[in-house]
Amino acid sequence: MHIPIAQPRVGEEEIAAVTRVLRSGMFAQGPEVAAFEEKFAGYCEARHAIAVNNGTAALHAVLASAGIGAGDEVIVPSFSFIATATCVSMCGARPVFADVDPEYFTIDPESAHELFTRSTKAVIGVHLFGQPFDVDPIRELCLDHGAILIEDAAQAHGSVYKGKKVGGLGKGGCFSFYPTKNMTTGEGGMVTTNDADYALKIRRFINHGQSEKYLHTSLGYNYRMTDIGAAIGSAQLKKLDGFNKRRLHNADYYDRHLKRTGIVLPARRKDCTHVFHQYVVRVTKEFTLTREQLMQDLKAKGIGTAVHYPIPIHRQPVYQSADTICPVALDLASQVMSLPVHPLVTDEQLKYICDTVNEVM
Repeated sequence: MHIPIAQPRVGEEEIAAVTRVLRSGMFAQGPEVAAFEEKFAGYCEARHAIAVNNGTAALHAVLASAGIGAGDEVIVPSFSFIATATCVSMCGARPVFADVDPEYFTIDPESAHELFTRSTKAVIGVHLFGQPFDVDPIRELCLDHGAILIEDAAQAHGSVYKGKKVGGLGKGGCFSFYPTKNMTTGEGGMVTTNDADYALKIRRFINHGQSEKYLHTSLGYNYRMTDIGAAIGSAQLKKLDGFNKRRLHNADYYDRHLKRTGIVLPARRKDCTHVFHQYVVRVTKEFTLTREQLMQDLKAKGIGTAVHYPIPIHRQPVYQSADTICPVALDLASQVMSLPVHPLVTDEQLKYICDTVNEVM
């Protein structure tokens, strides 16, 4: 038996959508993109959605279009994928690293509060592994200090915070459609916002700074999504709730059946919907094996695992700084391990995974 840690789920609808675009002859930034943007905005309960070519481009676009630049600081959680920070550096600003909550792994409001200075212009909160960060206290901090709130929702398509879909809770929301995400366009991303003027700035930024064809009123990039990707995205969006339902089913199964001292199961924030992009356990010192030994044993038995993430961003060589202290992030990086939770994992496979973890010595 082989169970991969992640696997995209595509079917005949996606194949037909790609074929339709190829036959149309309109491959880039055409009607499929416009249609996907409208559908995704509606799904996220946001007024505007702007399709881009990947999630990092989405993050870069929201910051640059908000005027973030040299001399500015942006608070980001250290326990995340590195793009959360590199998008800040790409604007010429400085990422300032906050620690995370030990229970939910998302940005710690108290840690963020301590980092605010006169140079702080934004906070990026990450809805990590499909779990919403605690938006309300971070949003209050931003309002108190005149900063903007950006949602990194790259792993949280369909996640809900206190009755509201993520992506429309701050100045801008950023999604990734990488193949392993809860839905995919092959590669791609999306920005969501409720601010019409801001949406227009982002549209210009991702299209060479054009206000109209061949009239370039600002600096910009080519971050556009293709019609092929958008057509796949529209087909996937119809299936997203079903995908997430299966992910929740799989996570519930793990919660009920994983029973080993030293394996700490993921907590779920109250009044929120966790969509389990990853099912991340902690392998603590109380377990009979080290994390690496457990992963090797599971690999030998055909079970894919991964570590998200083994090095906190503030300890990455590109950012390493002696004056940054994020003890929770460091602790989590030494303990976390992801188990397969994607929609193609069957009940039989779930039982096999749980039995294997419960019995391994």
